[in-house]
Amino acid sequence: MNKVLIIDDSENMRMTIRALVEANGYTVVGEASDGKTGIEMYEKLKPDIVTMDVVMRDMNGIESLKSIIDKDPGAIVVMVSAMGQDNFVKDAIVAGAKGFVVKPFGELQLMDAFSKALK
Repeated sequence: MNKVLIIDDSENMRMTIRALVEANGYTVVGEASDGKTGIEMYEKLKPDIVTMDVVMRDMNGIESLKSIIDKDPGAIVVMVSAMGQDNFVKDAIVAGAKGFVVKPFGELQLMDAFSKALK
């Protein structure tokens, strides 16, 4: 398992996540800047793990997560959220997220979340 899909509306955050996961042996198979596109890419690319921003335009990360889990209950999604959005943690876990990382984060936090989610 090593294919990653990054879904985040911030290009800088997508670049940061890409650099961290690639440095740890994962392959980024796609990037999406919104939830709707992310869902479409998930269906096409079948990644092993997804990083999903919580707050995005059009369709937020919780809605996108629910849609992915509805289509693939075995999907492994790690939510990524800014500090102060702790109320989303419970919603994300209930919706099927396998992990949660709070921005700003470092390599260790992200890779720890990946390890736990993939178990």
